[in-house]
Amino acid sequence: MNWTEFDIDMPEGITILKGENKKIPLRAWVAKIDLNNPDIQIRILSSSDKDRKNTPMEFLNEFDARIIMNGGYFISDKNPAQHVGLLKTGGMLEEPASHSVFRDSERYFITRGAFGIDDSGFPDIAWSSTNNDSIFEWSSPQKNRPGNPSKYIDFRASDHWKMRDAIHAGPVLIHSNKINITVEEEVFFNTPVAGIQPRSSIGYTKEGFLIMMVVDGRQADSRGVYLQELAIMMMEFDCVEAINLDGGGSSCIVADNRLLNRPVGRNTLREIMSAIGVFYGN
Repeated sequence: MNWTEFDIDMPEGITILKGENKKIPLRAWVAKIDLNNPDIQIRILSSSDKDRKNTPMEFLNEFDARIIMNGGYFISDKNPAQHVGLLKTGGMLEEPASHSVFRDSERYFITRGAFGIDDSGFPDIAWSSTNNDSIFEWSSPQKNRPGNPSKYIDFRASDHWKMRDAIHAGPVLIHSNKINITVEEEVFFNTPVAGIQPRSSIGYTKEGFLIMMVVDGRQADSRGVYLQELAIMMMEFDCVEAINLDGGGSSCIVADNRLLNRPVGRNTLREIMSAIGVFYGN
């Protein structure tokens, strides 16, 4: 990718980059956030509307954020919408983890990847689940394979994951500074998640930078990416951990009251249930 700084009014510690690869072709945006700057905060947000959905621009204006990117998966045809897996905002558990999923008529127990923010405001990514009101993490995900499901979740092998905010998405893309895409373990096989799609991803570097990336897809000048390609792009920004977020038509980034990308080739914004917000001085 050829990355250049995007001309947009952002405070110190926040940089927006636009990337292009005309051969593939691809078009992407990255927000690089310096979390060492005490004026910058990140939060996971959820909609308070009656139907539990807002557009990213509505999130931006309601919460007075500088940047909004879409968050986790949700069931949009329910009213109100239902989050798929863990959703914790401002210290309150709004939705527990899904302990299992059905795939090809079999039940698989899962510990899917999650993005969290601790009380100090710094991020973490972990394979996680919930028990009662507590969140737990594992050093590796459940050992699922197509046709060979994990039969239970062993909480004795877990540790408490003390996060103020947390959101399930997945799969994990990068773990311990290495590409490690756990599609099968998190049971995303035989779903659209595993194909070429518009994508959103979030990760962080050992120097304390948050990396928020959106890749356009389903259009002539940007085809979208496989998860492996997304992981390579996040490695270009030195991410030690990274995770795939909801994608497709939900994949969106807004900043400075502007829509930066073109979700599936349009200027319209799909309503989403959860978002990741960047704040400055508030």
